[in-house]
Amino acid sequence: MSSLFKKPIQSLKMVGDKRAALYRRLGISSVGDLVTSYPRRYEDLTAPKTVFEAIEGEICCISVTIIADAEISYTAKNRLIIRSFAEDDTGSISLTFFNNKYIAEKLKKGRKYLIYGKVISSLGQKSMLSPQLLKPELSGTFQPVYNLTAGLTNNMFRQNVKDALKLLPENMGDSLPESILSEYDLSGLKDALLKIHFPKSEKEIYSARKRLVFDELLKLSLGMKMLKLNKQTHKGQRITDDYTDTFIKSLPYELTNSQKSAIQDCINDMRSGNSMARLLQGDVGSGKTCVAAAVCYNAVKSGMQCAFMAPTEILATQHYHTLSEQLSKLDVNTALLTGSTTPKNKNLIKQKLSTGEIDLIIGTHALLTDNVEFKNLGLAVTDEQHRFGVQQRSKLLAKGNDPHFLIMSATPIPRTLAMMLYGDLDISVMNEMPKNRKQTETFFINGGIRHRAYNFLKKHIKSGRQCYIICPSVEENEMEIASAEEYYQKLKNGEFKGYSVALLHGKMKAKEKDSVMKAFSEGKIQLLVSTTVVEVGVDVPNATVIMIENAERFGLSQLHQLRGRVGRGKHQSYCILVSDSKGEESIKRLKILCDTTDGFKIADFDLKLRGPGDFFGSRQSGLPILSIADLSDTEMLKCALKASKQISNDGLQKPEYSYLRAEIRQMFDKINRG
Repeated sequence: MSSLFKKPIQSLKMVGDKRAALYRRLGISSVGDLVTSYPRRYEDLTAPKTVFEAIEGEICCISVTIIADAEISYTAKNRLIIRSFAEDDTGSISLTFFNNKYIAEKLKKGRKYLIYGKVISSLGQKSMLSPQLLKPELSGTFQPVYNLTAGLTNNMFRQNVKDALKLLPENMGDSLPESILSEYDLSGLKDALLKIHFPKSEKEIYSARKRLVFDELLKLSLGMKMLKLNKQTHKGQRITDDYTDTFIKSLPYELTNSQKSAIQDCINDMRSGNSMARLLQGDVGSGKTCVAAAVCYNAVKSGMQCAFMAPTEILATQHYHTLSEQLSKLDVNTALLTGSTTPKNKNLIKQKLSTGEIDLIIGTHALLTDNVEFKNLGLAVTDEQHRFGVQQRSKLLAKGNDPHFLIMSATPIPRTLAMMLYGDLDISVMNEMPKNRKQTETFFINGGIRHRAYNFLKKHIKSGRQCYIICPSVEENEMEIASAEEYYQKLKNGEFKGYSVALLHGKMKAKEKDSVMKAFSEGKIQLLVSTTVVEVGVDVPNATVIMIENAERFGLSQLHQLRGRVGRGKHQSYCILVSDSKGEESIKRLKILCDTTDGFKIADFDLKLRGPGDFFGSRQSGLPILSIADLSDTEMLKCALKASKQISNDGLQKPEYSYLRAEIRQMFDKINRG
């Protein structure tokens, strides 16, 4: 099978340079790529209906005979229209095609076809617009439907796949041993490849899909483990002493057990002699920054420099204030480097970094520029890792000699999924809140009582607190969605006239956004109307109410992140979800937010309801693209992880796993090719 990935797509019949270029648009450059480009759905031709049985509005297959040659006409705008009629023993159906000059040759009286399309009805006459005309002998089959690009048709794709499948070796080796196939009730690989493209029954689709999904998840898990093993061969700077007690004694509050455990995980990694590569996953407000501060302190006391990278200037500045306040009393020299740092200060900071005078540098992408050099970078920390690409992460690490690496993420991911996506990292989960944190109360209302909600916000503002109102869009693009621009003007000149109201959205220039956020942080703005630009990390302890318009438009995990913008101080906080949606699913989702503040439970619900898209964002750019597996299939995830552990324990380097190793390399090579 792996040899097919070395065969160019042009080696197939009917694939010249022009068609090969179309396939490359879809990421298909070899015969192997084509064979593993699975159908996105199937046209069910197994039980053709009669014209009488076909119901208006349904997509179906009907076996018919053409009863009239095609009639050709043109609209006033010179649009080509081709009409014909077909029938079976139960009735007639009209067929209409647009701008398809070749179809007329097929619509000859007496010819038999399977027609496949959506049935419509007008004045009692059933019809189909631009149906597929298929050969009668395809009756009783499932026809695959693929992802296409302009110029490439399904028929072309199907024929090319048929030719590609003929190149599979007669006695094709299987990447999995019989013991694994038997334990997990999986079909052979060749059988699965043949049946996923051209199945004869739903049972065959299920069996083929099960094997191929299992394969992808297993290879992903094993591949991530191999990356992790490679990293463990990198020798990081070893710390010999643990300075955590000194750090803890300097704090004016008590750490949670989760925080203490996460710090200990990091210290153990850094004492091992290998480079730490750890994901610190904690819910909103669980105290991840304090853990990072403790780890940075240990690194500095052991003679290393530390870099702490955040995705935005707002977050970087916020982290700088927090970390410098915590660590300055412990004689750690900190500095801030962002795009807004003046040229004079930038040069001074870079000079001090290169001489080792700065122990901890906090910054944005500005840390990645070539002229930022460290004397001895031993620890790199990134906040909200999913906002950085893999190349950016590598560029930061390249500024040291195999530095320790700590990722912080406030995006809760169910543990099974995290083990798969972050298999190259060790994981510390913080599922405890500091004792002084009050849970944010959440309410779900409809737009009819919005005025009462406004009064609730005003009450808090008059008490000296601040509030957010979140909208899903910046400009009016759908009538029912609140526009941040328009909404801001309406509130400023209406309900909240006389109050200090400001607008924040992603289309504003960076300086404008920073200026607004700074003013809000300093208490100069009472009400901030914003899009999701405030979703991650912004810390304004005085903000106590967040009202989210059109809440049904957001994922649960995103709503939970937004809710985390309040409840960061000593005052009781509130989240108001506004939605006029009548859909049962939407209402069920929003009520989940009202019932729990546990980000991991919410993430679990979100994964089941919406799939995995919300969880990895641009992190996916550092992972193989999955062709068929669905990461929300928790049962298959568990099976693949179990098998991955079995194979790892058995020894992936054994001869019987040679095909599997080749397929893992092939899967991960696609990252580099992409």
